[in-house]
Amino acid sequence: MKNKLTVGFTTSFPVEVVFAAGHKPIDLNNIFISGNAAAAVHQAELKGFPRTICAWIKGNYTAARKAGIDEVIGIVQGDCANSQSLLGILKDESFPIYHFSFPLERDQQSLDDEISRLERHYGVTREDSERVKLRLDKIRRKLLILDELTWQEGRVNGQENHYWLVSASDFWGDPDRFEAELDAFLIQAEQRPKRDSYFRLAYLGVPPIYSNLYQTLSKLGADVVFNEVQRQFAMLSLKPDLLSQYLVYTYPYSVFERLEDILPELEKRRVQAVISYTQSFCHMQIDNMILKKKIGLPFLTLEGDQPEEIDSRTLLRLESFMEVHG
Repeated sequence: MKNKLTVGFTTSFPVEVVFAAGHKPIDLNNIFISGNAAAAVHQAELKGFPRTICAWIKGNYTAARKAGIDEVIGIVQGDCANSQSLLGILKDESFPIYHFSFPLERDQQSLDDEISRLERHYGVTREDSERVKLRLDKIRRKLLILDELTWQEGRVNGQENHYWLVSASDFWGDPDRFEAELDAFLIQAEQRPKRDSYFRLAYLGVPPIYSNLYQTLSKLGADVVFNEVQRQFAMLSLKPDLLSQYLVYTYPYSVFERLEDILPELEKRRVQAVISYTQSFCHMQIDNMILKKKIGLPFLTLEGDQPEEIDSRTLLRLESFMEVHG
């Protein structure tokens, strides 16, 4: 019988394969941001990571070293360009590592080949992976209900929506426990009164490193009804097979694939303004220029660096934006 491994990974990829092998996939980003994130960044910098490298990469490094991780899967195409170097550091420290690459363009055969290579690495078949997908899709359908309770009825707020969707990148490594707690939350949320007297925002970009962004928006009379990337991590498209699911997943591809998802959702969810978040030292700051050009709504770009509460300058910008548009 194979030993059960705890497999860390750097961004969403076909976790179905790891579950099918009997292992426990863990999103290193979730470990980092849910713990003492500032200390994790500091520990990486003490090891020599430059100040001018993305804090999420430093957090992933510390999480991999401190969270009982047996192997790390780095997504080296379709995510942060620094992931390749992160894997190099971990390999030098004797961590077992694996490289996964989304194709540069949405190409069915290339992605199929990459998923098959991952399945061979873990000794599972596509049929094994598809069985796990059926299990996870049962949970994803419930997350779809949660998302509808957010934008249709306001019974679930933007922060709760963010938390549950981003957690579905790995289902806490335990889909049964995740589903049980999600069921309990949905029962409670469905009993809440409807809300509609708030300013409707979209949140675009990677999850925020700020610890209190959603609470701050709520105090300003707004709430997020569309968490773009978190929703992508949760795989709410519910396609019939694994390959189709990861082909429509927009995050690894260009800003234009993202826009194909974003623009219809902005209209459907009656979004009134957009908050677009970028991480310091990230290539997605360039993509943000195109988002701002293509989206015909009030648009505010926020840039975060360290894991901390919103600074006074950013708070002032949010207050001014809401005063004008809210």
